[in-house]
Amino acid sequence: MNIIEILKSLLLGVVEGITEWLPISSTGHMILVNEFIGNTGFTNSDLYLYVIQLGAILAVVTLYFNKLNPFSPKKSAEQKKETWQMWFKVIVACVPAAVIGLALNDFMETFENWYVVSAMLILYGIAFIFIEKKQKRTKIDSISQLDYKTAVLIGAFQVLSIIPGTSRSGSTILGSMILGCSRAVSAEFSFFLAIPVMFGVSFLKIVTYDAAFALADVITLLVGMVVAYVVSLLSIKFLVEYVKKHDFKSFGYYRIALGIVVIAFFLLFR
Repeated sequence: MNIIEILKSLLLGVVEGITEWLPISSTGHMILVNEFIGNTGFTNSDLYLYVIQLGAILAVVTLYFNKLNPFSPKKSAEQKKETWQMWFKVIVACVPAAVIGLALNDFMETFENWYVVSAMLILYGIAFIFIEKKQKRTKIDSISQLDYKTAVLIGAFQVLSIIPGTSRSGSTILGSMILGCSRAVSAEFSFFLAIPVMFGVSFLKIVTYDAAFALADVITLLVGMVVAYVVSLLSIKFLVEYVKKHDFKSFGYYRIALGIVVIAFFLLFR
């Protein structure tokens, strides 16, 4: 067993658990972390970096299990109907990612470089600040108020996350807010959209992986997934509480600062 890979997996699990849910780009952070800790080994493979997300997504399922479960005996017939409708909206919103995202996925991987990542970090940071300053009132304050047309449009924004450095949560939250959703609805719908998308991408990476799984690699991946799961629980709870009293401008400033750090790092040290 490679202790170095296990330690790297512990760190990457923490990074994944934080950055997957906050709109600050998990890709940008993963690139920086891998540069600092050494971008070699199984922890730098596409399989690891995508499948570790399963730990993060299980945190959403855990925290929102009752809300996501249309068969819950605790729910009335009307509540079960609303849960089914919510799932239909999630599925409809995932169609653009399934059609466009999968078609362009391999092509967009060629743009996984610090130029694109830093540009997207800064661009989306500016966008968050601009939208927050312009948005005064919301039209959609609960997922039940979300119509299917708006769900599809949010899904179209999610497609933008195939561009490295944009952030899946960042794209969907920003798109939701532009379309009139409250911060709370934007964040929650982003969580739910992640379930089919991230499960689908992880499954695709596993079935298309062209190398044999070593036991050490499986252990390394499981370590990262467990850490990502625990940290995700905390991150999601933090974001839910945060948006009740604050806006997303601080995340915009953070993205801009991180983009500048990425540029400085690669210009000065690479």
